[in-house]
Amino acid sequence: MGIKGIIFDLDGTIVDVTYDWNRINAELGTQGVPILTYLSTLEEPEKSRKWRILEKYENEATEKARLKRGIKGFLRFLDQMGLKKALVSNNSRANVEFLLQKFGLEFDCVISRESGLWKPSGAPFLEVMKKFGLKPEECAVVGDSHFDVRAAGEAGIERVLLLVQDKEKLTGTAAEVFPSVESLEQRIDQLLDLGKG
Repeated sequence: MGIKGIIFDLDGTIVDVTYDWNRINAELGTQGVPILTYLSTLEEPEKSRKWRILEKYENEATEKARLKRGIKGFLRFLDQMGLKKALVSNNSRANVEFLLQKFGLEFDCVISRESGLWKPSGAPFLEVMKKFGLKPEECAVVGDSHFDVRAAGEAGIERVLLLVQDKEKLTGTAAEVFPSVESLEQRIDQLLDLGKG
């Protein structure tokens, strides 16, 4: 069964963006718990105060984000192939929309954290499949982190393609790793050909 839909991550995948996650986690005091999960458990006024800290870092990073080289052409290629494209981001809806508008990008489905669904849970990916009417084996996930791998695994999606320069960061996962958008596009083209067989 061939691929019919691709679920993209945003930060680090569609756009190059710099976050010092060690510093952010230390400042928030997450103690190894995923940030959004941690923040959702807090009581006021600590909750609002720590959300403001996260949003300050996110907004600064979003302002400086650059479109990853080759992404626009890759998305056009997927449109030509008739594939559905979803964007799932743990970032805010405001930042997601800012970047989509800034770079003139369109997706068939966009899920941000305001949905209450966020990675590393597989819930946002399950929601995408429901909207598209697709099975896990008809989807691929394109991301850049362990969160994408974990969310895909929980959603039953086996095909995970990561855009990462440093392969060492993702050792021990079943994901395929690509150093560039061009090499990723070649692999998708290959998979689409295999799906026709």
